[in-house]
Amino acid sequence: MRHPILPFPIPACVLPFLLVLFLLPVQAQAVSMDAGHWDLAADKLTRVEDPPTLIAEGNVVLVKKEAGTAPEQPPPPAKDDQPEKNPPESGTPPAQAATGMKAATIKADRVSYDLTRSIMTLQGHLLINVGQDQLTADSGTIDLGNNTGSFDNATVIRQEKELHFEGNLIEKTGALTYHLKDGWVVTCKLPPGEVPPWSFAASEVDLTDGGYAVLSHATFRIKDIPVLYTPIMVLPAQHERQTGLLFPSLSFSSRDGFGIETPFFLNISPSADLTLYPRYLSNRGLMAGAEFRYVLDDNSKGMLMGSFLNDALSDPSEVSYYRDGQFTHTNATRYWLRGKVDQDIGPWTTRLDLDIASDLDYLREFNTGSTGFDMTQERFAAMFGRSFNDKTNKYRENTVAALRSWDYGASLLVEASAVNDISEQVYTANNPSQAWTLPSLTYSGLVPIIGGGPDFQWNANYTNFWRDKGVGAQRIDFMPTVTTGIPLSPYVEANLTGGIRNTSYLINDNGATQWQDKNSANRFLTHLEGEIGTTLERDFSINFGDANTLSHTIRPFISYARTSIPNQQLLPQFDDIDQLTEENAVYLGFNNFFSLSGERNGREFDRDYAFFKIKEGYDLRSEMSKTPLTPIIIETGLYPAERMRIKYTTNIDIYGAGAFLHSLDADCFSARGDRFSLSYRYNEQTNVNSVSGSFWYLLPYNLATGYTLQRAIAQNETIEEIVALRFTQPCWSVELSVNRTPGDQTFMITFRLANIGNPLGFGLPGL
Repeated sequence: MRHPILPFPIPACVLPFLLVLFLLPVQAQAVSMDAGHWDLAADKLTRVEDPPTLIAEGNVVLVKKEAGTAPEQPPPPAKDDQPEKNPPESGTPPAQAATGMKAATIKADRVSYDLTRSIMTLQGHLLINVGQDQLTADSGTIDLGNNTGSFDNATVIRQEKELHFEGNLIEKTGALTYHLKDGWVVTCKLPPGEVPPWSFAASEVDLTDGGYAVLSHATFRIKDIPVLYTPIMVLPAQHERQTGLLFPSLSFSSRDGFGIETPFFLNISPSADLTLYPRYLSNRGLMAGAEFRYVLDDNSKGMLMGSFLNDALSDPSEVSYYRDGQFTHTNATRYWLRGKVDQDIGPWTTRLDLDIASDLDYLREFNTGSTGFDMTQERFAAMFGRSFNDKTNKYRENTVAALRSWDYGASLLVEASAVNDISEQVYTANNPSQAWTLPSLTYSGLVPIIGGGPDFQWNANYTNFWRDKGVGAQRIDFMPTVTTGIPLSPYVEANLTGGIRNTSYLINDNGATQWQDKNSANRFLTHLEGEIGTTLERDFSINFGDANTLSHTIRPFISYARTSIPNQQLLPQFDDIDQLTEENAVYLGFNNFFSLSGERNGREFDRDYAFFKIKEGYDLRSEMSKTPLTPIIIETGLYPAERMRIKYTTNIDIYGAGAFLHSLDADCFSARGDRFSLSYRYNEQTNVNSVSGSFWYLLPYNLATGYTLQRAIAQNETIEEIVALRFTQPCWSVELSVNRTPGDQTFMITFRLANIGNPLGFGLPGL
């Protein structure tokens, strides 16, 4: 017997059944939904007595409120009702407080609920939303008693990561497990009816309670054409980070041969993870790699990486390998360990920098990929604000430092440093290796002597210099100074600094011939310096884009510096402190600064526009009477746009040598993603002459092109050259690139897929 019910929306609070998370096949967790209330609305509601069934037809909408949501007009509580033990306090996050937001919504043309068997049958335009996830299907059933269900021609979309699962049949097999037949997966949302640009298709897909999608007989497809096949594939299908295989990368080069890398990500905790990078190169062997990361807060974080290879190519019989690549190493055991740690320990701020390589050639050879030098530099610079020495540097620095400061103006710095020397140079006692500092202690501070008067500053340092070959020493350096301003006039600024410095050494000759008869040394010096200058400013009205004012600041100055060493003697050489010499010179300088100001979008702005600095000195020492003028130092910079910077420095010898140093840095960025950078270095005195640059430019039709060059001009050698062309779509991109290094040229085709760990890439021999 049927009993018609009025055809208008009716709250059906009489349906206290459980709805488990059947609509989240891409999620490995269930939302707790205890027997709560559902709101039911439909054009028509009918109750059937045999069997007892509730039928909703026409624009059926079922809404499940969040747990803890109170109805708009709550009934009076029963006498035995207990108050909530922990009511939400002010400031409680929305996920914890009763907000009344919709936790689940079901829409269909027709819903039939069997009250006896607890089975819900849904038909026509089925749509189910829970949080950020959505399921659509032609029809489906939900067995509330057994916590199972099935859906025909169903699609599940994960909004957060835009994972898109589709299958002819999606079955819910348990509380947290699901099964798809004849399905496919793509990690981005698609318009209805559109063929995905790429996808993973599989005959069977199992979504496990651990949050993985296990694909059986899977194929990677471009459009609907299968490209790669694997009997099994595991994809992470969870909102949270989780353990699992990342997307593999494939390569093939004229030097290394075929290669495959299959990263494995291990989620240790919400604040730590480990990624393994096993990589096989057919001409070299198996390279093992690992990366460990942790983040406790903004000031306490770390990242450590390591790569190891027993290299089959590093053999004296591989003559062409050494000749073409210009390699010099002879070791087959090759590795690179690197890492950085920032950690606050109580009142101490600590820093660790680790950089240990087996040979200099390693950094040049393995420069591409997820563990290559360039990618390593970018990732560490982004995370810590500092990177590693350039890959051409033969001395890899390893340091650990701890700093503590006190409110009265003093600080203590504890450091230790070790140099990984990969220069392949043979050292002797008279041709020493790089010195290590084990340890170095620096106590420094600044305090005012009287309020508004002179300041007293001190710097006391103890360092133990250790060398494997060559002289070592313990050095104590102490330098107190007093600085004061001199009130000459309201228009002239003047300051004066004076101090003394004493440096003492306890020497360990360590076999060095010239130090065998000396076990100590000492140097005492006095230092005086001062500066007189003035600052002139003027604003000019202009019409330059949004800017209406150009400010020009001129600061001419005269400075004097005198360093006197009464009893000069030979000292062991470790750093700049040991290389201090006498000085008696006066300097003339002229600094210019330009800035723009105006109004943009109703807000005032002020930014630097340019600067120009020039400085030259006159040496007052009698022995310099024939060439008393020091080189002219010129620095200039231009910021023609907010995202553009050009800086140039040169040193000019006026006694015939001319400009012997040039340094140029330029970079430019656009809001849409274009970028350009150029760096040039020339130093005649140190025989440096090199250039490096890169650009990335977005073209029409979703294309972009890039170029990178690193060249040693003095050696007439191109260190690396890369030309790239990329085509980008919302769900994927493909990049064509040519990478040239000495002895190797590789043509690369790299696919990048939305929301998949590492890019899919494979390389072909250079053309």
